[in-house]
Amino acid sequence: MTYRQTHTVFNQPIPLNNSNLFLSDGALRDAVAREGAGWDVELLASIGQQLGAAESLELGRLANTHPPELLRYDPGGRRLDDVRFHPAWHLLMQGLCANRVHNLPWQEAARKGAFVARAARFVLHAQVEAGTLCPITMTFAATPLLSASMPAPFSAWLKPLHSDRYDAHLQPGERKRGLLIGMGMTEKQGGSDVLSNTTHAMPLAQRGPGEPYRLVGHKWFFSVPQSDAHLILAQTKGGIGCFFLPRFLPDGVRNAVRLERLKDKPGNRANASAEAEFDGAIGWLIGEEGEGMRQILKMGSMTRFDCALGSHGLMRRALSVALYHVHQRQAFGKHLIDQPLMRQQIGRMALWMEGQTAFLFRLARAWDSRDSEHERAYLRVFTPAAKFTVCRAGIDFAAECMEALGGNGYCEESELARIYREMPVNSIWEGAGNIMCLDVLRALAKHPGIVDMLNAEFDEVRGQNRHFDRAWRQLQQRLRTPRESQGRVITRQLAQLASAAQLLRYASPPLAAEWCRMVLDPRGEAMLAERTLDDVLLRATGAVAVQT
Repeated sequence: MTYRQTHTVFNQPIPLNNSNLFLSDGALRDAVAREGAGWDVELLASIGQQLGAAESLELGRLANTHPPELLRYDPGGRRLDDVRFHPAWHLLMQGLCANRVHNLPWQEAARKGAFVARAARFVLHAQVEAGTLCPITMTFAATPLLSASMPAPFSAWLKPLHSDRYDAHLQPGERKRGLLIGMGMTEKQGGSDVLSNTTHAMPLAQRGPGEPYRLVGHKWFFSVPQSDAHLILAQTKGGIGCFFLPRFLPDGVRNAVRLERLKDKPGNRANASAEAEFDGAIGWLIGEEGEGMRQILKMGSMTRFDCALGSHGLMRRALSVALYHVHQRQAFGKHLIDQPLMRQQIGRMALWMEGQTAFLFRLARAWDSRDSEHERAYLRVFTPAAKFTVCRAGIDFAAECMEALGGNGYCEESELARIYREMPVNSIWEGAGNIMCLDVLRALAKHPGIVDMLNAEFDEVRGQNRHFDRAWRQLQQRLRTPRESQGRVITRQLAQLASAAQLLRYASPPLAAEWCRMVLDPRGEAMLAERTLDDVLLRATGAVAVQT
């Protein structure tokens, strides 16, 4: 029996594989050089080539297709409380640690632009698999605190904590070549209101910094449960304290941390998030009793910035996939990129990324220069503003990119389905949107120097664009008597003006003018000029040019 061929497959774009994630991104290349990390460009190009390869992208797919498993007991019935990962997870973690995404600024503290270089590496890795960034960002944020306050019994941990090795072996930290640090803050009854935590800590002997306490309680979100240690919050006689909770005690015995289950999340599936109980676990106090919130806030700004960077990386990958598709797919006799509606929509997304990239890497430069009072004020207000605006924008942005692919974008064979599911987590974790906006309002109320910083940042470019000038006057009015009910509006305006200010300083005048018109003009959406479309799409379609 013979069968006839039913159809020929054509007009189906091939997936975006084997592109250079760094060289393809004109806005990122410019920002890295401008903000002080030009010395890292050659390595970033190498990392971008490796991560854009089909093999790396396949690791990201596999790590999400085979999520971690909780192993509560060993075959003999002994309590194990371990997490098993697919080999793809471990390979991705090896790459992150080898590229020092977890500690580059601490290893290159004297080098200008170390935070900028690390931010670029973070963005590139986010485009392959975002779940692996969770242990990296927590370890990164905890390292300076532990370097200064590591409890004496764990002094040998400092060397592996600063290494570039990834070591997944289940053994005490002093025997390992590399370490990961997790965090556990929230409980069932409190969420972001960690002052309502019920976990309590009693000293084994003396009270005070570096002393061991016995912990009884739980954590509703115990991030990266396979970590070598966690920083957690617990109630003490003197108030909320921050505790160093190791997986293994100094005598080699497993700490009494019980993993109850892993969270079943819509996205971020490659990463393990657990519920945990402390049945008399031992933790060492970091700082004084009552200083727990202050210690955590030292790390919170870093992890929040990483949330924004992670969402930005996901947005960049979604845009690259959409751009590659619309350059190949034809409809009604034209490539999609030549259809006026699609050209405008994809161009607007590319233009949005220009402003967002400029803003985030200006913020990265502030981290490099945090000894400056001006830069500290910039960090204080724009870190939560970046997390709110970028992470929120990413959700709709991913949906638009998915729509550019039509039905194919909504199927699991496309990267975009995973990116879409991943997007909300950065908006929720490390403080959801309202928490970020309240943080911005507190900063404005408590730190008078922030207003001076804003005046210096925005007055410098005042007079270059009428939309910018109008938006800045409106924001100044709101800042005279800021109300909590306007927190989202104020926060969003701050981030938009910061993005516009960077473009007005450094981008081509037509591109900066179109961005301001698109984002700041209250009259609604306007068509982008064809000349600007050509420019912004050329800068954004390097992924097509370097595809091999």
